[in-house]
Amino acid sequence: MRKAQKKQAEDFLEVLSQAHDEIKRSMEKNGIPTALRLLGECQEGAVSLGTLIEQSEGEGFVTVSLLEDYCERLYELHTALAEGQRVNTGKAYKMLRQSLIRIENSVRNDIPARIEAVFLPYKASMWDSLESVWRAADADPDCDAYVIPIPYYDKNPDGSLKTMHYEGDEYPKDVPVTRYEDYDFEKRRPDMIFIHNPYDNMNYVTSVPAFFYAENLKKFTDKLVYIPYFILGEVDPEEEEAVKGIEHFITTPGVIHADQVIVQSEDMRKIYINTLVKYAGEESRKVWEDKILGLGSPKVDKVLSTRKEDLEIPAEWLSVIEKPDGSWKKIIFYNTSVGALLKSGEQMLDKMEDVFRIFYENRDEVALLWRPHPLIQATIESMRPQLWERYREIVRRYRLEDWGIYDDTADMDRAVVLSDGYYGDWSSIVMLYQETGKPVMIQDAENTKK
Repeated sequence: MRKAQKKQAEDFLEVLSQAHDEIKRSMEKNGIPTALRLLGECQEGAVSLGTLIEQSEGEGFVTVSLLEDYCERLYELHTALAEGQRVNTGKAYKMLRQSLIRIENSVRNDIPARIEAVFLPYKASMWDSLESVWRAADADPDCDAYVIPIPYYDKNPDGSLKTMHYEGDEYPKDVPVTRYEDYDFEKRRPDMIFIHNPYDNMNYVTSVPAFFYAENLKKFTDKLVYIPYFILGEVDPEEEEAVKGIEHFITTPGVIHADQVIVQSEDMRKIYINTLVKYAGEESRKVWEDKILGLGSPKVDKVLSTRKEDLEIPAEWLSVIEKPDGSWKKIIFYNTSVGALLKSGEQMLDKMEDVFRIFYENRDEVALLWRPHPLIQATIESMRPQLWERYREIVRRYRLEDWGIYDDTADMDRAVVLSDGYYGDWSSIVMLYQETGKPVMIQDAENTKK
């Protein structure tokens, strides 16, 4: 039985106990009609509770048998009072109370409480921020864990919604996916909901449907948990300027409305708490201290637990990676980010073309694995539409020439594990890549031969 249902059952049994007290008072004052009505209501409630338990625990469950016995006692007392028979009030009350205590003990001890946890990723490429938590929940015999990918929209420059995307078919084969239309949040009220999108209506490039905003999801669960889809660069909590540079990641609706927030480290926890106190007042400190937990990022768990020999490598990738003698070239993960392109514009496009020229000239020894940020197209079209045609032509030419790998799949961790080094823009992937111990080099848009 669901944890919430078990709590409802326990609360209802308390209501029955209170009804017994009222039945006793009515009988003592000869208020037989009131006693009869209450006895009938107790029986109706007990039948409903029995049906709920039977649906959850199966036919013939011990608690159901106890409820049937209780209903029989209610019926006998109701019949005796209705026929005007003399009834010992104290004895009748004790009989009902003993029967109810047996039911209460059975509900408490015989019915296991199951937790229902729902995971709501939106972009499949960000699933690694929730995956290890889901796997732990899925392995728990007392937890029913649902992965429910939700759709998202690109935004027009004016903020209106444009194209809808749904990536439910891009998750690992061993992850069972539930369609978001098939899960009734209001009816099921999961015990826990996990999200990795904190922005609600504050994202200028994409948006999930308003139903899946943190502010709304909070209505349907006792515990809304937010885990960031990114890893931030670690900074000293005492360095004000550095902290100021990441505050916009902290003061988001997902953080504000969540019941629990899991961040990458204890230092980051301190930064979250101090930032939120600055905005909400010192009297709120205890709230944030209870809410923010520095337990680490599931993204690191995913990368460190993935072995290169277990990766599924597409044949077209192998044709780029393998040398004529069967050995492998060095593989460089080239990452281009949204932020760098927004900042440097045409200059960044020049830089990309220069990078491709250099790696093309060295393609016999080095394989370039280019993985652009999955939101680059939506971002450029929304915020820098004048860059789109040239960027699209760069992508088209790179893919057509077929000397390097273009990775636009949902599995970012494969690129991290497969590659021998990182080159590209500063982004949250850098922090993740550094956990592998492999070399990292950051590109400079101003350093180009063009």
